[in-house]
Amino acid sequence: MAAVAPSVTRLGARAIPAILADMAWWLLKKPIESARILGTIPWRRWSCLEVAGENIFAMCAGFSLARRFLADGIEHIHAGWANGPATAAWVASRLSGLPFSFSARAGDIYPPDGALAEKLRAAAAVHTNNKANIAYLAGQAPEAAGKIRQIYNSLTLTGRDTSPVHMEPPYRLLAVGRFCRTKGFEVLIDACALLARRNFPFQLTLVGAGLPLPTALIRRRIRAHGLRARVFLPGFVSHDRMSELYAATDIFIMPSVIHASGDRDGIPNVIMEALAHCIPVVATNVSGIPEVVEDGVTGRLVPQRNPEAIAEAIMALAGDRNAALALAEAGKARVAALFDPEANTRSILDFFASMPTRRSR
Repeated sequence: MAAVAPSVTRLGARAIPAILADMAWWLLKKPIESARILGTIPWRRWSCLEVAGENIFAMCAGFSLARRFLADGIEHIHAGWANGPATAAWVASRLSGLPFSFSARAGDIYPPDGALAEKLRAAAAVHTNNKANIAYLAGQAPEAAGKIRQIYNSLTLTGRDTSPVHMEPPYRLLAVGRFCRTKGFEVLIDACALLARRNFPFQLTLVGAGLPLPTALIRRRIRAHGLRARVFLPGFVSHDRMSELYAATDIFIMPSVIHASGDRDGIPNVIMEALAHCIPVVATNVSGIPEVVEDGVTGRLVPQRNPEAIAEAIMALAGDRNAALALAEAGKARVAALFDPEANTRSILDFFASMPTRRSR
């Protein structure tokens, strides 16, 4: 980066008067393009009211961003997400003549918002963090397939050189994530109920937090299965304390699911973190997860929404420590190869270096 802005300008509710003023300014400066934006984007078929509201506000913010970018001498616009941020970047690009790009990850593209295909076609380039998304995005806008690049996220939590796995009863299970509709923690609780009925000795630590309703549903499921003595909910755990949890874990489980809406995970970072700590992993075959967890090679991969398969995979790993550690070692090597910070940072820099810096207005 050549320069960093000395301060942050937030385009929230307090900025609405300024946003309206900028919209009026652009209506005078570029009446036809402004009218096209206002006459089309709000009327897309958005997936729900929340998505519609986010994108309509982002559209309005785009008017302010366009004016600010020109004043600041910005040469390229990048949005970190494919939903509202990319909508704002798209609008700013249309008004300012500046090229734009965006990142596409998980919940920002599943399900697609009402303008995803148009944003893909209009962008100078797009990058996403797993191969599964490449095919999905190309399906949304086939003519844009050539501009979509895959760049993995980088591992940010340093792993151990040797595994601390003891694999002795009670087996210490760990799952980490937001309590939301894509994590599948309710399926994991059902799998734990199966383990308990089979007299398999275990303790599950389920780390995370969420909105009151999903959290209450998880607690209710734990009570219904009589698992309060086996399943522990410590709540949110800061990133700098996660290594302590991994060091006290025998098996890590990521039971991701595809929600009825189409929403899903990409590659949860916690999978890479667990493997970097040489923890054997059980995960589901959702989205980009199979790119990291290959069944019988780097971990155990099971069908989504299948408590029986999760329970069997856990018991199989617990029953053969040497085989489990061999999978974890292979997983650690794959994580080191795919999610290397230096290599992926170079890929990001190359991505931006290839971007056009201006187009005719």
